Amino acid sequence: MTRKDKAFLASYDPAAYERPSVTVDLALLSVLDGALHALLMRRTQPPSEGRWALPGGFVRMDESLDAAARRVLHEKAHIASAFLEQLYTFGAVERDPRMRIITVAYYALLPAARFEKALAESDELKLAKVATAWKGETGGRAEASAADGARLSLAFDHADILGLAVKRLRGKLDYSQVGFELLPSQFTLRALQDVHEAILGVRFNKPAFRRRMLDKGVLEPTGLREQGVTFRPAELFRFARPKR
Repeated sequence: MTRKDKAFLASYDPAAYERPSVTVDLALLSVLDGALHALLMRRTQPPSEGRWALPGGFVRMDESLDAAARRVLHEKAHIASAFLEQLYTFGAVERDPRMRIITVAYYALLPAARFEKALAESDELKLAKVATAWKGETGGRAEASAADGARLSLAFDHADILGLAVKRLRGKLDYSQVGFELLPSQFTLRALQDVHEAILGVRFNKPAFRRRMLDKGVLEPTGLREQGVTFRPAELFRFARPKR
């Protein structure tokens, strides 16, 4: 730091400019019973008391955005770790009625079994079905519903955040490994097809889908088969990173 910098900072007033608050919100996604789901929290205080929201929190002055996202994942969602990726920054002026709040949204992908502990530890958490009225990568808001089909009212702009998370997943599904983050380390081709159909909102021809996945060279047979099934056990595969 130069002498001029030090002199400037000695007289600098940080309160001279208004500053917005910053939060992080997490779209924690999984595939359950052939449909895309997200972990939601019921708000117990105003604003939007009683509505459902993505797990989120304010960024502390001494932590990075990524560190804040990991803390929220642990403290609010009761999940120790997950594949996290920054999604988008939402900064509409009136997105939060309390004050000027900018949120940096992240999305995390987990196998459905990873939510069991979180749901058992908090009555305020719910795994909700996510659906969109738009097709492909058109984009727009997403809707959330309970197990009985009842539509859940989402707080703030969280329907927009969920919608963008779905759009991002659809855009990355074919060329990245994101779909495998929603599966256990060993999986059947049927389970892989379920993930693709849940994210894209379409149905695939079974032989054509399997042939396309095998031709991509990202699947490795384990030599094992399903256990504990009454029908013919299917072969288990694992994700094999493409060779460069």
